[in-house]
Amino acid sequence: MPQAPTTITDEIGIALGNLADAAAAPFTPTLRLGVTGLSRAGKTIFITALIHNLLTGGRLPGFAALTEGRFIGARLAEHPDAGIPRFAYEQHLAALTGKDPHWPESTRKISQLRLTLKFQSKRWVSGMFGPTVLNLDIVDYPGEWLLDLPLLSLSFAEWSEQALRRAALPHSKAEAAAFMNEIQQTDAAREATDVDAERLAAAFTDYLRRSREDGRALSTLPPGRFLLPGDLEGSPALTFAPLPPPVGPVRSSSLYAMLERRYEAYKAIVVRPFFRDHFARLDRQVVLVDTLRALNAGPAAVADLETALTDILSCFRQGDNNPITRLVASCSPPPRPTTFTPRAMTGWRQ
Repeated sequence: MPQAPTTITDEIGIALGNLADAAAAPFTPTLRLGVTGLSRAGKTIFITALIHNLLTGGRLPGFAALTEGRFIGARLAEHPDAGIPRFAYEQHLAALTGKDPHWPESTRKISQLRLTLKFQSKRWVSGMFGPTVLNLDIVDYPGEWLLDLPLLSLSFAEWSEQALRRAALPHSKAEAAAFMNEIQQTDAAREATDVDAERLAAAFTDYLRRSREDGRALSTLPPGRFLLPGDLEGSPALTFAPLPPPVGPVRSSSLYAMLERRYEAYKAIVVRPFFRDHFARLDRQVVLVDTLRALNAGPAAVADLETALTDILSCFRQGDNNPITRLVASCSPPPRPTTFTPRAMTGWRQ
């Protein structure tokens, strides 16, 4: 599948964002690290542990500057973006290490935290001018948002065909039964009403939610905001469902045309702003995957996980990213995906 397409407006927005990043810290380079994970992959714990180990000089065998004795230290820095909530590091650490340890709440919105790292560069030219300082911005966001990015390349008809085909698979029949029954009783060519749209959206959302339960562990089920609606709950942009196309011309007043417009509104209001304002400005990306959960759920969940990862990787542009190319780069998503293994962190500029 092709990378997520961009408009001229997207490209201008991303370029202006990159210019703002460069102007905000002209002498201290900044690395934006996106961290997300598919359902229940332990993302909040991973980020909390990463920050704690950087602040305390803990065990990070894949971080070359630390293992080679060149790492001087890290500190929490002033929050860089007034429009994004701060990642609640202190609260999550207290939840994990307090007198009554418990799992932190799962991620339901985007958040960010900045660390300032100081280390001795192994490049002799840089080392002549003293320690190197790097701002590390860790951007945390729900994995459901990442799964939405492939929608930018799909029309309503294409997405509907994929979603309905997936719902008809043997391993999805139980969870999708009520929704598929609603589809069979719905005439896509009928006059559109909000009641019909809400009924189909509710059945579709219930199917998505049931498919995420432990016994199923399915992954490739966008739209992600149906499960994390936030302030958009009940809005037309989140009130649609896949439909088979009607026979003959599609009237603008038909139910099919209404749901198609709402699908496009979802991409315009939810998916594209996330891509343009956040995802496309990342320099690195860590995606956590709970493979054991998929294995425990059976072959269907493993195959579904493979499909999810294939779709996700298609949204990344491979290659290096330096301050000059960031200002003029084409606006297909720039983050380089990072597999979560200890050696993955050696990709940090040192």
